[in-house]
Amino acid sequence: MEKIEPTEDRVVVRKIEDDNKSKSGLVLPDDAAERPTKGEILAVGPGRTNEEGNLIPQPLKVGSHVVFPKYAGHPILINGEEFWILEYKEILGIFHGGEK
Repeated sequence: MEKIEPTEDRVVVRKIEDDNKSKSGLVLPDDAAERPTKGEILAVGPGRTNEEGNLIPQPLKVGSHVVFPKYAGHPILINGEEFWILEYKEILGIFHGGEK
């Protein structure tokens, strides 16, 4: 199995497909809105080096569920499966507890 280790403050994410239904059961068309995309972090880089040469550790963790803009990042194929490489600044939010 091929693996990828991101550099600096980048992460490797697998998209989580969103249900196309509202909580009340209405089916939403794909083009209903430019909604952000959900994903699970599979690998994280070590962090970014600041101007003084000090490492600023990566605040994201493997297994975290995050949300990012639909067209952010760079898609890559590994063993026929699509993943996304995102920079830390492209992550809009992290899900904590509750329903994922």
